[in-house]
Amino acid sequence: MTALYLEALAAIAASLSVLMAGAWAVQQRTGNSGWVDTIWTFSLGLVGAGSALWPVEGASPNARQWLVAALVAIWSLRLGVHIAIRSAGISDDPRYAAFAREWGADSPRKMFIFLQNQGLGSIPLAFAIFVAAHAPGEGLRSSDYLGALILLAGIAGEALADAQLKAFRTDPANKGRICDVGLWRWSRHPNYFFEWFGWLAYPVIGISLSDPLSYPWGFAALLAPLFMYWILVHVTGIPPLEAQMLRSRGDRYRDYQSRTSRFFPWLPQA
Repeated sequence: MTALYLEALAAIAASLSVLMAGAWAVQQRTGNSGWVDTIWTFSLGLVGAGSALWPVEGASPNARQWLVAALVAIWSLRLGVHIAIRSAGISDDPRYAAFAREWGADSPRKMFIFLQNQGLGSIPLAFAIFVAAHAPGEGLRSSDYLGALILLAGIAGEALADAQLKAFRTDPANKGRICDVGLWRWSRHPNYFFEWFGWLAYPVIGISLSDPLSYPWGFAALLAPLFMYWILVHVTGIPPLEAQMLRSRGDRYRDYQSRTSRFFPWLPQA
């Protein structure tokens, strides 16, 4: 059984590396780094769904494998299409553009390494999907349904946050203002929060509530929410985005920071 997991891990790593090399090629050709996140989302969805359906000893995928694959596909399609529409309307992503300016003439090489690291860093996410889908047992359990509800709630919450931000930005009266309506009153990054929340589904599916030690591999599914939190809050999510907002909005954004929770939704301060 261990060999199966190691083989899947190697296949996941190789697939993500190749796909992120493709993202680099698109970015270099178009000059629009916004397509990087689009390709990453579809790539993780493809690799995640494929790993969920990975056969065990030649057997056909069971109900849990199909459920997890479907959940990954729904997540990937919703987020990927949203980012693709956004990317089509811009010339470049401000976060990646800032990296390119910092790297200067060495930007193509460093961007390739950066995206390979992004693919490498996505391995825990795809592997969490794999171990959740391959939890022992043929039929669906209550924890499988609970995990599905968590992921669907995360998708719905993120979609609502995205829609509220888009509606705010498309209103000419809000030009230069900070979006602080709806979910954005409770968190400066509600879309990131719900993205993270959805990844809690995989440990819920992968770890047996009645006998957690019966499937030790299930604990690897905890990597998904832990890694996603680290990425969103400390690396490529909030830090570069808030740095950009401070450059473009200045004191208005500082005021928003002072009264609004950074990540977890909470009552806004007066």
